[in-house]
Amino acid sequence: MRSGTLKIHAEALLFDNDGTLVSSLESVHRCWTRWAGEYGITPEDFARVELHGRPAAEIAADLLPAAVVPEAVARIEELEVEDVAGGVVLLPGTAALLASLPAERWAVVTSATRRLAEARLAEVGVRPKTLIAADDITRGKPDPEPFLLAARTLGVDPARCVVFEDAPAGLAAGRAAAMTTVALTTTHGPSELVAEIVVPDLSAVSAQATAHGVEIVATA
Repeated sequence: MRSGTLKIHAEALLFDNDGTLVSSLESVHRCWTRWAGEYGITPEDFARVELHGRPAAEIAADLLPAAVVPEAVARIEELEVEDVAGGVVLLPGTAALLASLPAERWAVVTSATRRLAEARLAEVGVRPKTLIAADDITRGKPDPEPFLLAARTLGVDPARCVVFEDAPAGLAAGRAAAMTTVALTTTHGPSELVAEIVVPDLSAVSAQATAHGVEIVATA
């Protein structure tokens, strides 16, 4: 991890959604707690599973018999989509940073389903041209597949991408994709995050579009 300032020229910026662009932590807690109760999952078993930054299907598979998983995944999506109104807020720096970027130079790469991701983003007025969601991949973070798919969709060399993430699983996926990683301490402490630089939130990041990409400055 670097301290100080990271300056880099990139061709694309890849953003996780929840915990990076927006926060829906209270909504997530409400919905997953209700979901766990409905499926008879004990608080002890539920506490042992990492929720943040992972697809719902993988979380459900860790907790329930395989035959129940499809129904359980549909149920948590229903609960979370219903809870979107008033349950999502933009994190500091998001609006300004996205406004400085050409639409073809960034993407949202989320572990949420497309339906849920689009609902959360629409709630705060963010409409990315490129969105990679859980529906689009077979292996979720920490596997690099989601970020590699985003790079391919944007037509950019993975090595020329910068990943912005708040979760260890997402940062691991970015590293595995051979991308530069920027960690945000919006949901985890700095000691839990491995990245080229760790910043509080996107207000510590600025970007300037150029003819061939984006000049990024991130200050710890």
